[in-house]
Amino acid sequence: MKLSKDLDHFSTRLGYRFADPDLLIKSMTHSSLSSATREDNQRLEFLGDRVLGLVIANALIDHDSEAQEGQLAPRFNSLVRKEACAEVAQEIGLGEVLKLGRSEMLSGGRRKQAILGDAMEAVIAAVYLDGGFDAARAMILRLWGARVANAADDARDAKTTLQEWAQARKLPPPQYIEVARSGPDHAPVFSIEVRLETGQSAQASAPSKRAASQEAAALLLKELETTS
Repeated sequence: MKLSKDLDHFSTRLGYRFADPDLLIKSMTHSSLSSATREDNQRLEFLGDRVLGLVIANALIDHDSEAQEGQLAPRFNSLVRKEACAEVAQEIGLGEVLKLGRSEMLSGGRRKQAILGDAMEAVIAAVYLDGGFDAARAMILRLWGARVANAADDARDAKTTLQEWAQARKLPPPQYIEVARSGPDHAPVFSIEVRLETGQSAQASAPSKRAASQEAAALLLKELETTS
């Protein structure tokens, strides 16, 4: 099957040309559009997640030959989590070529983090099945390259730093509480408050609980710096 113009341009952005275009089409087909004659990308997503994990684990070890498991694990998690996959998907315009059912499309599916992240993993599997492991590895390293290089800094996030601050003072871990949620289902905004046993707290809002928690932790760290 010949690729549409949009998918052909997307293939160029991926930096990979498919011998079997049907694999790319399948990777872009969300379950909301699947049918008896049209497969969705869920099986590819499952496979792509494993291929991504192996490539990233190997890349981290190659990048820092002296890092210990305790250092590598948070770096790995920051690179393979759904949010990271969705960020890469956004950078290459994956959402523009997704094949979605009408209801999912109307509810903002092209911008949903979970859908973008799943589709990115499916694309990785499609490249792996079409061109083999070396082709998938080359594409992943091209798209994730800067993130791998910066993983040591990114993994040490505000939540980790705040927890270490509390542990150093023999305090229980910070608590993160969802205090509000607003906006439509397809574009929610979460408000998260972080609290220490000392009574100190901070609150932030963001499109995901993770981002709101990170921002709240960062705000509280700034407050602690000024009062210490």
